[in-house]
Amino acid sequence: MKKLINLVLVLLIGFGSTQSTYAAGGHGAVVDHADMNMSDMASLQNGAKLFVNYCLSCHNAAYARYNLVAQDLGIPEDILIENMMFTTDKVGDLMKTAMSEKDAKEWFGVVPPDLTLVSRVRKPDWLYTYLRGFYQDDGTGSGWNNSLFENVAMPHVMYELQGVQRLVGRVDADDHGTGTAHAADENGLTTDGNVRIVGDAMLETVIPGTMTADEFDNAMLDLTAFLTYLAEPAQLKRKTIGVYTLGFLIILMILCYLLKKEYWRDVH
Repeated sequence: MKKLINLVLVLLIGFGSTQSTYAAGGHGAVVDHADMNMSDMASLQNGAKLFVNYCLSCHNAAYARYNLVAQDLGIPEDILIENMMFTTDKVGDLMKTAMSEKDAKEWFGVVPPDLTLVSRVRKPDWLYTYLRGFYQDDGTGSGWNNSLFENVAMPHVMYELQGVQRLVGRVDADDHGTGTAHAADENGLTTDGNVRIVGDAMLETVIPGTMTADEFDNAMLDLTAFLTYLAEPAQLKRKTIGVYTLGFLIILMILCYLLKKEYWRDVH
């Protein structure tokens, strides 16, 4: 019986380790944890809405189809057609931007990457931190910069939601997280003490957006969850099946152990 219990514990610990690896942030950067719930359909639906309204104008998700996304996320076809399909009228089409590569190179100097697998390349924590880390920078061509991706070509397309931020300074890696701080920027301008810490960057809002800081963080969490879904649509079913499979195997092992005891009862 002790061996059986040890085997069950190994299976459960292994399953938990897989979850932790999946949630880990990426590439040695200081990132905030994206506490996503991939079974929350409302969150994924809101992320899909944000994606088609703010990301799909420049980026492709060329390995995903509108109808399959709607089917997985429980989005009715009439809502899909009316509110999410801006570049095509066929529900079976791939999610591609209407912007040509020529225009993209002319406007941004580079073709925006396809975002279907970006969550696998960058990891969810990195995306969550990146999406919240834009700040105003007059020294760049777009007028924007990012605290996690310095001199990124992408402008802050959701500034109306978040507002305009300025970079105040950096904190030690051990102190990263969302909170408040008092500091002075490189020009000696002091803050008012209400600074958001994103990754290791201290960002102060100078022009408020239509969302509060917490509302915007939650919206970016939804968008990150949707991008994570795009990278592996099967995970919505795979994880559920995995839990049931482990449960079945545990019950089966108990039954097998009891059967073994019954067969060997006379021998012992």
